[in-house]
Amino acid sequence: MQSSVIRKFDWRDFLARIAVIAVPVALQNLLTTTGSMVDTMMIASLGQTEVGAVGLCAQFSSLMFSAYWGFVGGGMLFFSQYWGAHDDDGINRSYGLTLCCMMTVAIIFAVLGVCFPEAVMHLYTDKESIQQVGVSYLRIVGFSYPLMVLSMAMAALLRSTERMRIPLYGSIAAVVTNIFLNYVLIFGHFGAPAMGVRGAACATVIAQGVSVLVIVVIALRTHHPYLLAVSRHFSWNRRLVWSYFWKCAPIIANEVLIGVGNMVINIVLGRQPEEAIAALAVFRTLEGLIIGFFAGFSNASSVLVGKEVGAGHIDTAYARAWRLVYLCQGFIGLMGLLLILFHTPILTVMGMRGESFRIAFGLVIIYMVAAIVRMGNWVQNDTFRAAGDATYGTVLEITFMWVMVLPLVWLTGMVWHLPTLVVFACCYSDEVIRYVLMQRHLYQGTWIKPVTPSGQAAMKDWHSLVSQRKEKQGHV
Repeated sequence: MQSSVIRKFDWRDFLARIAVIAVPVALQNLLTTTGSMVDTMMIASLGQTEVGAVGLCAQFSSLMFSAYWGFVGGGMLFFSQYWGAHDDDGINRSYGLTLCCMMTVAIIFAVLGVCFPEAVMHLYTDKESIQQVGVSYLRIVGFSYPLMVLSMAMAALLRSTERMRIPLYGSIAAVVTNIFLNYVLIFGHFGAPAMGVRGAACATVIAQGVSVLVIVVIALRTHHPYLLAVSRHFSWNRRLVWSYFWKCAPIIANEVLIGVGNMVINIVLGRQPEEAIAALAVFRTLEGLIIGFFAGFSNASSVLVGKEVGAGHIDTAYARAWRLVYLCQGFIGLMGLLLILFHTPILTVMGMRGESFRIAFGLVIIYMVAAIVRMGNWVQNDTFRAAGDATYGTVLEITFMWVMVLPLVWLTGMVWHLPTLVVFACCYSDEVIRYVLMQRHLYQGTWIKPVTPSGQAAMKDWHSLVSQRKEKQGHV
């Protein structure tokens, strides 16, 4: 039952809990981004065409990410709240359902990449030289998609049950494997054939397999109670399936529609000059540095807020939510400042010269101005989802993308043919407006919608507590 006593917020415990969750996730993403940067540096030595082609293939992977991430977000909602309520069956069943949905998406994209790469590349760019390189890369890298998604599903469950280190170890093994095999297969060292971008694709497939293997082996050795309890993953009932898809539907709709919207944006950007396409490919790699730290706070918000909502500690969940948002924005601002200060050596070592360098630096500046607000919006939306409200942030994001962002990007890029940096800036034109609306929703507290019996029972007491506080404030 929720206490009516207003207790002082324990910052030390809060920051310690964030560190336990966010730091391993941030390190995992930092490792992945570092691996991507090394990949880009190696591929850059082959030429800007190769860099642009692999970068566009990465955007196809991002579309797959959008298609399955709705299930990750919905799954983590259930994982974290059931974890807080100590409901083992709930965790196992919701994981099995999440895994099946995610793997369905992975198989569809694998078939598209392996069997129809020409159609995919033709969609993303009109540059024939880039299309040819991309086709040879996509035919191979498509086999990594099911492994990549399986690894992501396992990581989501492990993070939600506060086992942060296991996916971190999987990422370490994958990054080391990927870098080594890139060196061997791209350039033909140690007697291997020089395969170019096809070698990079082979390295990605093998590295994803290594990641899955490491996670499974460690889970077996540590006797993780949920990850490998296969016989308990698929004993679903109608109530669980209905509740799962009801909660996931807005998240899935959000991710799919946003993914399609991003695909339209990438189609526009893929018809910019080749120097701009290469600069965008390098920028996307650097963007991973920022998103890596954001992902740590995103997972922290899902676990620290969702767990408390599920356990019925509503006031604690509310108190943590807005602090997570502001801490995330502060860290993102610091990361952006460091990236801007050291942009010259970073962009140079990644193959940027002349016009490509100028465009890449402009992309970094525009992104960092927008990222502080953008990441604040993302953390708020992830917080709402973990607490049970998957609708509010979804409606805002979809509406503003399709009504405001996409028309601006299409007009500036395809109709008016304005410079690439102007087109790119339009991608973030809605962030400030959404941030104001999200902040208002955050402080109202109406996003707290538990799925567990203990959380639902506690909501009545919390509403009474809020009413008492408002009355006290009114008398002051």
